[in-house]
Amino acid sequence: MAESFLSEASAFKAKPSLQYAAKVGLQGGVIGAFVSAIQNALGTHSHGAAGFATRTGGTIGFFAAMGATFALTESLVANQREKNDAINGAAGACAAGFLAGVRARSIPMALGSCVIMGAAMGTFDYAGKLVGEPELSREEKRKRFFKQPIRPIVETAEAE
Repeated sequence: MAESFLSEASAFKAKPSLQYAAKVGLQGGVIGAFVSAIQNALGTHSHGAAGFATRTGGTIGFFAAMGATFALTESLVANQREKNDAINGAAGACAAGFLAGVRARSIPMALGSCVIMGAAMGTFDYAGKLVGEPELSREEKRKRFFKQPIRPIVETAEAE
């Protein structure tokens, strides 16, 4: 029964890889800008507000690169395998984790980050597909969110 639920919920639809990578990379850059601003605000330095871009600005690019790497790898693996499952997310997270290790200039850290992030994302995706609801349309979500009006008993008796 669980097998049929998974196959129905995960019908394959090809993802536009570059568009998806650009979107997630931009979102990662926004998060990186926030983190950079926090780092700049909490640090003691003489750069002022410009430190957001000059002193800790590498954080922005790093977050954007990790997001784009994750999204590109995930969509390429999904399109190649023609399946939507946990392996796609695990491969994307592994690639992003490897990038984090390369930034630290350590191959052991790159491999460890790949394994840890890939396992975490793969587990998260796998668990979400087991207990999560199948993808619902916007109208179905709206109907579930709002209360449905209850017909008065008088109308129900008259209708019969």
